[in-house]
Amino acid sequence: MTGLGADGAVAGPWLVVGLGNPGPTYAGNRHNIGFMVLDLLAERVGDRFRTHRARADVMQTRLAGTQAVLAKPHSFMNASGGPVAALRAFFKAEVGRVLVVHDELDIPFGAVRLKLGGGDNGHNGLRSVTASLGSRDYLRVRLGIGRPPGRMDPADFVLRDFSSVERKELAVVVDTAADAVEQVVAEGLAAAQNRFHSLTR
Repeated sequence: MTGLGADGAVAGPWLVVGLGNPGPTYAGNRHNIGFMVLDLLAERVGDRFRTHRARADVMQTRLAGTQAVLAKPHSFMNASGGPVAALRAFFKAEVGRVLVVHDELDIPFGAVRLKLGGGDNGHNGLRSVTASLGSRDYLRVRLGIGRPPGRMDPADFVLRDFSSVERKELAVVVDTAADAVEQVVAEGLAAAQNRFHSLTR
């Protein structure tokens, strides 16, 4: 069943969005870890994405017994907001039930952090989502990718594939993030933070 909104009315579905860049060229990039998590969630529910007119691959399903829409925008990262806002309007999802899964430079590789609202911390995908939704008050599952080595430009770093050492852990990281998404939907942000923030690195 769907949850109840603040006024007691039935709330809309969860809208879970993975951020990334479309196409095989970018598939293994650090910037695309949000897509990787959404692919795993789709695998878990045993369904597949379908093209939606809002310029995204979309799956309508249930997570933790609750209606959910999983989405991967077709736009490039810097323009992610347009499809997210269009999907929110189409499916009538409340901003507080929009959950964005994305990479985060300022968190160590492999760590998963959850929060509601806040700034974009230089992440162009988040900046686009915030501008298009007209609100910062959406949930985020932040996946640490660490800082670039030496003087490498962060813009180059996020568009490179994970290192061979990182790839050995990547499946576990993506699995943990998918668990975090499911727990936010099932039990709320605070319960998920208590569990996943204790897995410090």
